[in-house]
Amino acid sequence: MKAKDLKDIFHKELDQIYGKDEVASFFYLGIEHHLNVARIQLQLEPEFTLSKTEADFLFEILEGLKQQKPIQYLLGETEFYGLQFKVNNNVLIPRPETEELVDWIIKDAKSKIQNSEAIKILDIGTGSGCIAISLAKHLPEAQVFAVDISESALEIATENAEKNNVNIQFIKGDALNLANEDFFPSGKDVSQRQKGLFDIIVSNPPYVRELEKQEIKSNVLDNEPHLALFVDNEKPLIFYKAITDFAVDKLKSNGSLYFEINQYLGQETKQLLVDAEFKAVELRKDLNGNDRMLKGTKK
Repeated sequence: MKAKDLKDIFHKELDQIYGKDEVASFFYLGIEHHLNVARIQLQLEPEFTLSKTEADFLFEILEGLKQQKPIQYLLGETEFYGLQFKVNNNVLIPRPETEELVDWIIKDAKSKIQNSEAIKILDIGTGSGCIAISLAKHLPEAQVFAVDISESALEIATENAEKNNVNIQFIKGDALNLANEDFFPSGKDVSQRQKGLFDIIVSNPPYVRELEKQEIKSNVLDNEPHLALFVDNEKPLIFYKAITDFAVDKLKSNGSLYFEINQYLGQETKQLLVDAEFKAVELRKDLNGNDRMLKGTKK
């Protein structure tokens, strides 16, 4: 079957759901993922032909897309900050806004590393491991820890760390109750688990309120893990408060706390850090102009 004919079928079946441009992107992603054939090659070879096995794989992708399953889950992987990550419905699909947060941390951390010893970083609610792994890859001097409550997510994150050739200590733990977690390998002195462990703590915790569900696209709502997405309307900042309290105790002096946040609760989340007496608290917008990232420095 010719690739151009299969592409026409994708458009016929999917354009009404996704729009022409996104459908074309899905088709080329599937071709590149399965055949390692770039988009430009198909454009230069209009008679490019797929075997039956190759075409069947694309038809499976097509059927999944008709059910509005995310293309990343159908392919089993996605790109984040220039790295490849395995994903399935046990973890959130990494998003561009989170790349902006990672970029902020890396730029800040590089100046710290130049002026001090190797730094320690903790990622709370790691999911696929995209934040922790990207930081470890770009800050090889750092010692990186990552926590998640989901064993299934930790399995994916561990695979992704191996895939990207970085060393991270993964820990099963609840973001709402981290005080007693052991953040050092066995054999380390117990005294090292006391105050001032980390130079950087980062988290992208659940922050979508139940009342905001109507804003979520069905392909996200029906497929991505609700445990990692939603919080109660009455306690929308429950994770931020718990992590901030933890950071007060576990960050070193002048250590930094970073959050990805709910765009509608920027000032309220910022106030948590102000109330906890963090200094230089900064709220940043993402590329879409939404309040999305927060940083505070411990006194």
